[in-house]
Amino acid sequence: MAVWQFLSILFTGINLLLAVAIVFLERRNVGMTWAWLMVLLFLPGVGFLLYLLLGQNLSRRKLYKIKEEDKKKLDTIINKQRMLFKREALAYDDPMLQDYHDLIYMNLMSGYALYSQNNQVEIFTDGVSKFDALFRDIEAAKEHIHLEYYIVQNDNLGRRVIEALTRKAEEGVQVRFLYDDIGSTLPRHFFRELIRAGGKVAAFFPSRIPYLNIRVNYRNHRKIAVIDGAVAYIGGFNIGDEYLGRNPRFGEWRDTHLRIRGDAALQLQAHFLMDWNLAYPLKIPDSATGYFPAAPLPRRGKVGMQIVSSGPDNTMEQIKHAYIKMIHEAKSTIYIQTPYFIPDESVLTALKVAVLSGVDVRIMIPAKPDHKMVYWASYSYLGDLLEVGMKCYLYEKGFLHAKTVVIDGKVGSVGTANMDNRSFKLNFETTALLYDTETVSRLERIFEDDAEYCRVLTYEEYRNRPTLHKIRESCTRLLSPIL
Repeated sequence: MAVWQFLSILFTGINLLLAVAIVFLERRNVGMTWAWLMVLLFLPGVGFLLYLLLGQNLSRRKLYKIKEEDKKKLDTIINKQRMLFKREALAYDDPMLQDYHDLIYMNLMSGYALYSQNNQVEIFTDGVSKFDALFRDIEAAKEHIHLEYYIVQNDNLGRRVIEALTRKAEEGVQVRFLYDDIGSTLPRHFFRELIRAGGKVAAFFPSRIPYLNIRVNYRNHRKIAVIDGAVAYIGGFNIGDEYLGRNPRFGEWRDTHLRIRGDAALQLQAHFLMDWNLAYPLKIPDSATGYFPAAPLPRRGKVGMQIVSSGPDNTMEQIKHAYIKMIHEAKSTIYIQTPYFIPDESVLTALKVAVLSGVDVRIMIPAKPDHKMVYWASYSYLGDLLEVGMKCYLYEKGFLHAKTVVIDGKVGSVGTANMDNRSFKLNFETTALLYDTETVSRLERIFEDDAEYCRVLTYEEYRNRPTLHKIRESCTRLLSPIL
């Protein structure tokens, strides 16, 4: 038997076994199942390698565990707030937010997202001001600093952050740094001085083989910083010079990040500690004190907030559900900014219904892609919405990486989740929901200011796109459930 015949039979056998595993064992949704079957059919051999990289559906119980006693503690806290909701005893500082009572309740029940109103929020739209503020807060830290980022670059900004953390560790401040092993490709010596100074560092879901990690799914895509449990950051900025606009390929980096003072910072603290306990060998015990105050925080502001997280550790897609509920609640406007727009059918249908109901739906994506296949797939879904009357803006002043949703200028979200399957199902994500007309109106104005640097994509232009573009969109759309 010729070698090529043997290889053909071998690849065919492997493809059949994988097909059986995908259809009968993994029990994925229909769209994802067909996408993988197509990859295996048309790319024998290569499809097998892609499946190893992108298709592994590891046991969620092994990946992420929350002890039963921890669940009971969370349930006790949630039940107290749930009773307030059922008695309608929760007083809203902004009376207009009573209309979003159901949204708040859903996030509370499905995602352990406590609602707090004692918050002050500062919005950043450029990396320089965001990191200037973060450096000031790090310098002022007295007790502990907790940082969690998907991407950490070994460049000028990355080294500045480590140097600042090292100085604080030498002063006796507890420093913990959690980074994702796929998002951050770092030399072994990168954290050496920080660790020598007493800081602790952990890689999320690392490979057992140095510099070789094939586990592309289930990454920690969160960007969280918590200082002394009093100040927290959440948003789209990672750590690297490109986020300061210093990468010639992208130019100006347009993102959105929040600085929070108040009760919502403690919710981000809880999420960090759970992620840390998953990644670091020596877990922080339940009895540890100093991370949560014994007495209520002093009044910081009046912004209502919930911290909603989702990931493969939970069968509920909390962030996606929050987006869908927000879209259904819209009466006049929906403004969305996202670098990647590959919604599943539930989100796409919700947006279509909103447009057809007379809601002004506007979606902004970057004009210059960083991942071409994802960009082509995005165009396909945008076409569906352009057809029914949605407005699409292509941001041309650098790269748009913001992940924001704004509803009627009253409710908004800023976080780490993109509008795609990877963020909804496969990655660990976190977003902050904001219930405050003043703060959310600022997000709405930011969108309108960004629109000045956009080119409007019309349905007529979309229909007249080149045939090659149509072919690329059709192919990538078929694969969109696994992108």
